[in-house]
Amino acid sequence: MTDKTYKVRIWAVSRNQSSKKPSYVLRWLVGTERQSATFGTKGLADRFRSRLIRAAEDGEPFDLVSGLPESMVKAKEATSVLAFALAYMEMKWPNAAAKSRDSMTDALATALPALVADAKGRPDVKTLRRALRLFLLPPTRREIDRPREITKAVAWIEKASLPITALEDAKRVHGVLDALGLKLDGTAAGAETLRRKRSVLYNVLDYAVELEHLTVNPIDKVKRKRIKVAASVDRRAVANPTQARELLTAVTYVGGHKRAGGRRLRAFFAVLYYAGTRPAEAVNLRRADCVLPESGWGSLTLHTTRPAAGKTWTDNGHAHDERGLKQRADKDTRPVPIPPQLVAMLRAHIEEFGTAPDGRLFPSERGGVLASSSYSRVWKEARRIALTDEQVTSPLAARPYDLRHACASLWLNAGVPATEVAERLGHSVDVLLKIYAKCIDGQRDLINKRISDGLGDDD
Repeated sequence: MTDKTYKVRIWAVSRNQSSKKPSYVLRWLVGTERQSATFGTKGLADRFRSRLIRAAEDGEPFDLVSGLPESMVKAKEATSVLAFALAYMEMKWPNAAAKSRDSMTDALATALPALVADAKGRPDVKTLRRALRLFLLPPTRREIDRPREITKAVAWIEKASLPITALEDAKRVHGVLDALGLKLDGTAAGAETLRRKRSVLYNVLDYAVELEHLTVNPIDKVKRKRIKVAASVDRRAVANPTQARELLTAVTYVGGHKRAGGRRLRAFFAVLYYAGTRPAEAVNLRRADCVLPESGWGSLTLHTTRPAAGKTWTDNGHAHDERGLKQRADKDTRPVPIPPQLVAMLRAHIEEFGTAPDGRLFPSERGGVLASSSYSRVWKEARRIALTDEQVTSPLAARPYDLRHACASLWLNAGVPATEVAERLGHSVDVLLKIYAKCIDGQRDLINKRISDGLGDDD
């Protein structure tokens, strides 16, 4: 008789009526066995339910004894922090984006060396992090051959890793949060890096609460100085229309005529500026996604993104991951109307350079995926050509991504409703107004004049 089944039924979360203190119950059926779990908050219960549903949809077998999907059983049985982290990675890995895998392993490789006993033979922090990040945390790399120093580091941390219950100690929590804020050289990491790593650790510990290893997330119990991360775009980075046009022209001068130089990328950067796409969306844009009439407005239909992530983190072993649109359902699309200027540029680009065999408009010169390092290098040179020395050293359009910010600011300042701008950019209105609602460079005088006109003439 098998101890696993694919027959699972999951009910909705309900309020626990038998408890005076608010709590929530999730009930589910595995085979013929009834299962239940109680949580202190509805959020925890909903997250646990989502994990069960995802596992069932992915075709995972469920254990008849514990009632858990196979990917969660190891985490439930784990006793050390390291063993739990490894089980967490096995659970998250199959459905995580490549960049998320990169981020999770980076954060945990920083945190886990701070959650060990004081044992002899401790490897240096660089070796420990490398062992965790490249050989132990990614489930797909645990069986590959390891250098001798990595083998020793893995053996040491497996032995020294603390019990997961050690995280009930506030001092331990402070210690691991301190570790997250340091680079390998011991200097302070940036606020955004600390925020990202802390978020990963928080989610891991939330999972430990769900599986009843911990009663509450220990990070919630400690008082720490709030991490301040800039939420909005730096106004100085946003180019005005004249500057944007000059930059797009300057791109064509990069590299001269050798192998088409920057001319091949002018339309790529134009898509970022005129359509407000993310670079990874433009990289995967295909001819079939474009409506390009001889005159007037056209449109793009965005449906995939091709972010650079690194071969270690992708399923296909390539440097770029191919996924659906960011924060959208699988196979969802985002239509974006494009102005005649961009239509003309795209038509000219296709006529001169054609497309890749799969229809991509902007392949590399050898037909592969356009690398961020390649287009960033061209953009850097274009800034030197188009901008003054003072502007070159400023944040003005410092990255290709800043063209998207310039696009959003242009639309908003032109009076396009925030709901429409958010739809075209692929954001919620809240995120749009928080991050992108910036006046473009050069509009302050116009805005000041409007205010002066509103105040009236004192003379």
